Amino acid sequence: MEKRYNSFAGYFREKYGERLQKVVIDAGFSCPNRDGTVGWGGCTYCDNAAFHPGYSTPGKSLKQQIDEGIEFHRVRYRNTKAYLAYFQAYSNTYAPLERLESLYEEALGHPSVVGIVIGTRPDCVDAAKLDYLASLKEGRVMKEWERHVGGKIWRAPEVIMEYGIESCYDSTLLRINRGHDFAAARKAVEMTAERGLDAGAHFILGLPGETREMMLGECDAINGLPLLSVKFHQLQIVRGTAMEREFAAHPEEFVTFRLEEYIDFFIDMLERLRPDLYIERFAGEVPPRFVKSTPWGLIRNVELLRLLEQRLEARDTRQGALLLC
Repeated sequence: MEKRYNSFAGYFREKYGERLQKVVIDAGFSCPNRDGTVGWGGCTYCDNAAFHPGYSTPGKSLKQQIDEGIEFHRVRYRNTKAYLAYFQAYSNTYAPLERLESLYEEALGHPSVVGIVIGTRPDCVDAAKLDYLASLKEGRVMKEWERHVGGKIWRAPEVIMEYGIESCYDSTLLRINRGHDFAAARKAVEMTAERGLDAGAHFILGLPGETREMMLGECDAINGLPLLSVKFHQLQIVRGTAMEREFAAHPEEFVTFRLEEYIDFFIDMLERLRPDLYIERFAGEVPPRFVKSTPWGLIRNVELLRLLEQRLEARDTRQGALLLC
């Protein structure tokens, strides 16, 4: 079947001729909207335990987490040899530069790791941190670093920034207690691109107060950012969060989607997204124990991707179609 959207899974195959698999690690970071620096309590939708695998816990060393993550993924991706250490939990640039250097270089010391992906907030980067990461990517920091993995020689590590932006609307960001505005996100992504670093961004579809038209309207703002990739999740109401209480009190302020509706809606977004953007994910999975209900059933991401591709074919459309008219 012809690919009708630009899948991030294909990015590294195009670049290196093979798959690179992320291994999630928790390095024990926090967030500035949890410790009082910009706010308390964190984002209203967030329980970080719901969004990362069981092998990734801060009580383990980075090496142990990477080793266990590789074993976990080998069940499905038997031929994968090269891995990316994915600093995912909380804000992974929220520390002094010296600590960041130590953690990133420790992860890159693993013999199967050929790069790092750093999940963070837009307000947790600055020029010094990004300059260091650019030097790391250019091979000017770990000068003896070299990997012979999967029949290839890697002379410098991959370094990718992944920013949690969540919404392009300041009113939404305030309501969900993000502690930053969209201008901060734009500035962080632009500073990242100026240094030759690749940037991805994460958005949530279905946040309170946002209509379908507002969500579709975000595509213009996303297209204007110098991003390599973008990741979307449908809003999932996690047990025990402030969002759960808000949803119970005011369900009419949330747009919810049946599975078929969501796939069609996401295709409406795809048609408005520039065709060179890589789509890393279009829906999320939260373990059932973290939610009261699973309205889509226990469908896995691979099946969601199949349904998306089938619906794109049925509608005879593709990413960026409305931009090419």
